[in-house]
Amino acid sequence: ESSCENKRADLVFIIDSSRSVNTHDYAKVKEFILDILQFLDIGPDITRVGLLQYGSTVKNEFSLKTFKRKSEVERAVKRMRHLSTGTMTGLAIQYALNIAFSEAEGARPLRENVPRVIMIVTDGRPQDSVAEVAAKARDTGILIFAIGVGQVDLNTLKAIGSEPHEDHVFLVANFSQMESLTSVFQNKLCMAHMCSLLEHNCAHFCINTPGSYVCRCKQGYILNADQTTCRIQDLCAAEDHGCEQLCVNLLGSFVCQCYSGYSLAEDGKRCVAVDYCASENHGCEHECVNADGSYSCRCPRGFSLNPDKKTCTKIDYCASPNHGCQHECVNTDDSYSCRCLKGFTLNPDQKTCRRINYCALKKPGCEHECVNTEEGYYCRCHRGYNLDPNGKTCSRVDHCAEQDHGCEQLCLNTETSFVCQCSEGFLINEDLKTCSRADYCLLSDHGCEYSCVNTDRSFACQCPEGHVLRSDGKTCAKLDACALGDHGCEHSCVSSGDSFVCQCFEGYLLREDGKTCRWKDVCQAVDHGCEHICVNSGESYICKCSEGFRLAEDGKRCRRKDVCKSTHHGCEHICVHRGDSYICKCSEGFILAEDGRRCKRCSEGPIDLVFVIDGSKSLGEDNFEIVKQFVTGIIDSLVISPKAARVGLLQYSTQVRTEFTLRNFSSAKDMKKAVAHMKYMGKGSMTGLALKHMFERSFTQAEGARPLSARVPRVAIVFTDGRAQDDVAEWASKAKDSGITMYAVGVGKAIEEELQEIASKPTDKHLFYAEDFSTMGEISEKLKKGICEALEDSDGSQDSPAGELPKRGHQPTESEPVTINIQDLLSCSNFAVQHRYLFEEDSLSRSAQKLFHSTKSSGSPLEDKPDECKCENLIMFQNLANEEVRKLTQRYVLEEMTQRMEALENRLRYR
Repeated sequence: ESSCENKRADLVFIIDSSRSVNTHDYAKVKEFILDILQFLDIGPDITRVGLLQYGSTVKNEFSLKTFKRKSEVERAVKRMRHLSTGTMTGLAIQYALNIAFSEAEGARPLRENVPRVIMIVTDGRPQDSVAEVAAKARDTGILIFAIGVGQVDLNTLKAIGSEPHEDHVFLVANFSQMESLTSVFQNKLCMAHMCSLLEHNCAHFCINTPGSYVCRCKQGYILNADQTTCRIQDLCAAEDHGCEQLCVNLLGSFVCQCYSGYSLAEDGKRCVAVDYCASENHGCEHECVNADGSYSCRCPRGFSLNPDKKTCTKIDYCASPNHGCQHECVNTDDSYSCRCLKGFTLNPDQKTCRRINYCALKKPGCEHECVNTEEGYYCRCHRGYNLDPNGKTCSRVDHCAEQDHGCEQLCLNTETSFVCQCSEGFLINEDLKTCSRADYCLLSDHGCEYSCVNTDRSFACQCPEGHVLRSDGKTCAKLDACALGDHGCEHSCVSSGDSFVCQCFEGYLLREDGKTCRWKDVCQAVDHGCEHICVNSGESYICKCSEGFRLAEDGKRCRRKDVCKSTHHGCEHICVHRGDSYICKCSEGFILAEDGRRCKRCSEGPIDLVFVIDGSKSLGEDNFEIVKQFVTGIIDSLVISPKAARVGLLQYSTQVRTEFTLRNFSSAKDMKKAVAHMKYMGKGSMTGLALKHMFERSFTQAEGARPLSARVPRVAIVFTDGRAQDDVAEWASKAKDSGITMYAVGVGKAIEEELQEIASKPTDKHLFYAEDFSTMGEISEKLKKGICEALEDSDGSQDSPAGELPKRGHQPTESEPVTINIQDLLSCSNFAVQHRYLFEEDSLSRSAQKLFHSTKSSGSPLEDKPDECKCENLIMFQNLANEEVRKLTQRYVLEEMTQRMEALENRLRYR
């Protein structure tokens, strides 16, 4: 029977969307899927269809529960977009096993005997391991059809597909030939459900496969060799139980036990030896060692245990005649060593001795040869050389000095004799001993106009008296008066008949002496060094400053007049000049208060912060402890309270676990205790699933987040140490679009592309990466600074610390007096009692009452509201009153201090 009508199945397509698949071939894959869909009977109670694409990551196009009609599935297939990245086939199969075939994604329970089928299409070699994860999928009852296109390794397809391979593994030459497989899959997918037709004899569950069935067991059991009956699973043999000594199976679990003489540690896995040495008076002189049911004494190296089995005696190793030392034997702590007499050194056998080779040992630096003697060495030269007085270097025999060489000028030694040479400017004669001066004027065409004179290396032209050599070095010109006399002109001399006059360069003036010159503008003539303005003063200059500046002690630089020192600025931390005025600033870690003068810690500001911590197995328990310390350090930098910082924490691996929400803790002590007791999950790495959980739940009011109207900064710190097994871009983008500031912290094998998708812009302030955990402290400090900056940025957009005023009726500006009817205030009895100081008759209270005078023209914010005593109105008035009284008090204190200072000055003046 090959009809798919009313056939129940859960079918998931896994499509290779790597860059090796071009646009035309990708379209052929979509056509093949559409052809398969034609003969399937799709519906929630019949055949359910899901589809995954994979490249470097896995993209879930739609799950088994997404669509209920065939037309919807077809439209979704046509809308698919090519990923064009890597080929992570094993990751895609893992995703299908863990997520796509989960009941949460629409897969029907195993007890319903609905066949589970994967149809995977690939065109290249996978970049990860596929055999193990495919075997796991097949073992859970999933039937896998593997379709390879082009140059695909057949063994890889067989590692993926179910057996027999001739029915489940297919290889075609190109994507166009895939349509030939349509009828084949129609026969295989539409066969009858054998579990309902045959007496299968499965002890627990029967799973339908096309044309057949397989038996599966309940959790805690495994299938016997007859493939129908089940037995209790030996978890101690099948899993990494972690027991140090003994593992004992229970139904669906196991427990650890210890050997005799050991007790089980608190972690339930390690075994601790019973310390007999600590509980008895053992009497050991050196060391007590626990043994099974008792103890024994042990001596350190170089000692032996005495017959009393408690005290120790040092061993004399040299007393044995078998030490074998040629010269001397010396005892050491735990053995002996051989030593040689003076002038000898120990051989590699550490027993016999040989005479020392001083030439090799001391490396005396002999230029030619080193010769050993009994107690030392000496240097020796090659034939034809003499040893120098330093006893190391050698000099060639000087034939020129030892013979009557007869050279007129220079004698040059050769290896066996000598040759004569001449000095520069001379040539050797035919006798090869005497020299003659070289006549360059005769040997060359000198071109001199008057006369040529030989020099040591060449020649020079000369002119007669009253003439001077021109720049060409050959012709001559008659001298003028300036050239003949010592005119003394500083700049230039101008001939005038038989005499001369001095002239200055442009920009200079001739002094009264008629020879020297001075600048017209001294400021332009010299490097005056004036910072602002240079002013000429006779033959010198002076420096001046621009308005608002004064001249420094060096007479050149200018300093701004110190407005901060000349004015009572009132800045709590730092006063900074700004033109003719000043502004107040705060030290690092503080932000400016509303009055523009006082400072408050940035950590005191309100913030909703959620940690998203990677608890995958690649992290390891030791590094997980470092991450917990990292989280605790961030918490220590904040003021934890319902009105200041609220903190939540998620841990994720294959699943997501809420360790605590924003509303769980109102003190840092309780929060750090919860972090310390957090258990390491140690499985997969579903970062995208964790971001989805954070976006949909963690920042909701139900879990303690303040409403968006409160304008409290929302911050998430995401920590990961490796590649995510799902897509992170979608939920990271949604979180950032919703106003959550995202910090990404990556360590080790974390993927930079994923960190950039997670982090807010600019990434240089929101993305942190380290190759190992040694720099987590630096990242922690940068994060604290970033959070502080976020609070500073948000502080400019926040209202007063008392909170945001409700947007109802007329909203007064900061400079506009707030008018509230006294009748409305008196109707709120709690408010009147709490703020009775507003109605007392002293001067401060009268100033405060001006805030609440009745004005009929503007009306009361509470006139038309029967619920004027509700909490939100009461808090609004309370905050307004507190702020106004604070301002009035500050003004009153300043006036009082001013009056006292004036009185003190008058008193001093009188005295």
